[in-house]
Amino acid sequence: MGKVLIIGAGGVASVAVHKCCQYPEVFEEICIASRTLSKCDALKQKLDGGKTKIQTAQVDADNTDEVVALIEKFKPDVVLNLALPYQDLTIMDACLATGVHYVDTANYEPKDVAKFEYKWQWAYRERFEKAGLIALLGSGFDPGVTGVFSAYAQKHHFDEIRQIDIVDANAGDHGLPFATNFNPEINIREVSAKGSYFENGKFIETDPMSIKRVYNLPEIGPKDIYLLHHEEMESLALNIKGIQKIRFWMTFSQSYLTHLKVLEDVGMTSIEPILFEGREIIPLQFLKAVLPDPATLAPRTKGKTNIGCIFQGVKDGKEKTYYLYNVCDHQACYREVGSQAISYTTGVPAMIGTAMILTGKWNTPGVHNIEEFDPDPFMDMLNRFGLPWQESFQPELID
Repeated sequence: MGKVLIIGAGGVASVAVHKCCQYPEVFEEICIASRTLSKCDALKQKLDGGKTKIQTAQVDADNTDEVVALIEKFKPDVVLNLALPYQDLTIMDACLATGVHYVDTANYEPKDVAKFEYKWQWAYRERFEKAGLIALLGSGFDPGVTGVFSAYAQKHHFDEIRQIDIVDANAGDHGLPFATNFNPEINIREVSAKGSYFENGKFIETDPMSIKRVYNLPEIGPKDIYLLHHEEMESLALNIKGIQKIRFWMTFSQSYLTHLKVLEDVGMTSIEPILFEGREIIPLQFLKAVLPDPATLAPRTKGKTNIGCIFQGVKDGKEKTYYLYNVCDHQACYREVGSQAISYTTGVPAMIGTAMILTGKWNTPGVHNIEEFDPDPFMDMLNRFGLPWQESFQPELID
C-alpha cells in the first residue's frame, strides 16, 4: 500500500521496523536511514527475506538538503521521524519541500535549552494544510497512546472529562546502579527540568520531583510516582472538552534519584558548554557517552510497565472515574523484537500512527496532535500489534 522512510536506527526505530514488517500489506517498502549506516544495515539483515522490501541509507538529519535528497531518491509516502527531537523541524522542512506526510514521537526541543513545547511545530500548521499534507505529532506512548486513550474516553465514556492523570510506571529492573531506559540525554533533560501541571486554564510550575504520590497499579503493585512536565498536557489542554486539570506522573526508584542528584550537584547534567582540554564539550552529552546504551539493557531487564490515564468527569449527569491502561512485559518484548518495553511501547504506536495515514483512516491535512483524530482504528491496532489495553473503574491511590 505504501512506502515509508524511517529516520533513526536506535531502540525505538528497531521496534518500529520490526512492526512494519509484521504488516506488509500496508508497509510494502521501507528505507531505514541514519547517520550511522552500519546500524541500518544490521536492522535490514535481521529482517530481510519477508514481504516488506527494505533499503538502507546514510543521512544527517540535521541537514535539510540531505533529507530532501534522500526523500527525492526513495520517494516515500510518509517520513517516520525516530531521530532526536532536535531534528524535528529539519525533517518537517524536508517533508514540505518534497510533498510527503510526516510522523514523529516527540516534540521539537532546542539543543541549548530544555524546553518541551509544541509551539515550534504548531507554527507549521498553515503550511502543511495548504500543501495538503499531514504532520502527525507525538505518535509514541506518552505522548501518543495517552492522547488516543483521552480521545477514546471522551468519545465513549464521558460527556465531559474534567481531570486526567497520566501515569507512566516502569517496574523493570536491569540490575545496574544507574542507567536510563531511553536516550540518556533526553531522559535526564526531561526529569531534571521544572515540573508543571495544568489547572483552570493555566500551567502551574513546580520544583523538580517535589510532588510525589503512591499508586497501587495492576500487575506491578505500589509505586512511587513523581509529577513532571510532559508535552502532551499542552495539546490535551486544547483538545479535550471541559478539561480543568491535567497532571503527568512517572516512577523513579530512590537509587535513580540519588544518582541523579549527585550528577546534578557536580554539574554533569548541565547543557551549558564548558572548555575541556582546549575544546568545548557539553557535560550531559559526555555523561550520555559513558552511561550504558539503553539498547544494551534489553536482555537483562525484567518486570513490566504500566502506562495509562485516569479520567474523572461526568456521564449522564453522574460523576465517573475511568482508568485506561496497558501493561507491557520487558522480557516478552525482548523475545519478540529484541528490545525492552520502553522502546516497544514507543515503537509500536509509531508504526500504528504511520499506518493510519497510509491507509487513509486519518486524512485531515495540517499539523495535528494524535488526540484530534478518531481513536477507534488506532485502539484496534494496539490490540492487534502487541499493546492490548485494559480498563478499570477504581485505580487505587495509597498516598
